[in-house]
Amino acid sequence: MKPDSTRVLLIGAGRMGGALVSGWRRSQAFDLARLVVRAPHLNEACAEAARAGALVNPEDAALADVGAVVLCVKPQKWREVAPIYEPLLPRDAVIVSVLVGTRAADVGAGFGGRAVARVLPTTAVATASGVTSLYAPDPRAAAAARALFEPVSTVVGLDSEPLMDVAGAVSASGAAYVYAFAKALEEAGAEAGLSAAAARTLARSTVVSAAAYMGQTPAHLEDLIAQVASPGGTTRAALAVLEPALRDALAAAVAAAVRRAEELAG
Repeated sequence: MKPDSTRVLLIGAGRMGGALVSGWRRSQAFDLARLVVRAPHLNEACAEAARAGALVNPEDAALADVGAVVLCVKPQKWREVAPIYEPLLPRDAVIVSVLVGTRAADVGAGFGGRAVARVLPTTAVATASGVTSLYAPDPRAAAAARALFEPVSTVVGLDSEPLMDVAGAVSASGAAYVYAFAKALEEAGAEAGLSAAAARTLARSTVVSAAAYMGQTPAHLEDLIAQVASPGGTTRAALAVLEPALRDALAAAVAAAVRRAEELAG
């Protein structure tokens, strides 16, 4: 992809597609006049893209100089989409697949043998603060994916495609685990006697502040824990209960997510 001249086609403007539009606009990743959005239903993401100068649902002729396609539809829908776009794209266009549990070789075959990069971003790409796992055996596809996702996320390249399922279970799904933890902490506080409002503010703000601090320091996680948990103190008493259960629960959760990704791949 020639980032300064060719168009970028975003197929799908749902939750993740909309997050990418917001992140690209915020980070000025590229001139959004080069963005083409194709979506079955117009929504706020389409409107935001249009306000930034993108083409939304234009005629097929607008796809003639597309250099990269960001495939951002539901995994069960991509096989319906591929035959529509395959004949409309330049032969050297690369496909950047944002599909869970869908192998690069399958997407490549569906798009006429074009080069494919697989990415699994978090929705925080909307604020240009996401995390993206990347697998791309083709250097051109890898370069295109990095050009699109590095402005909005930390990109972690993986050497083996099966590791994408693991990365997805840890990272792409991981934000939901954090939200679930905050929800459980909030509920525990309320059950212990805090008002619902106090439990909500304390739990959520604690998670947010801890994450922000973790992001700003190179300290190991064990060291961060030690900064809070004094020997023989209340936090150590809590961790003696929490850590074994949390390790077992997260190991089981990651394994379940990996199994589901493998099932989706068929």
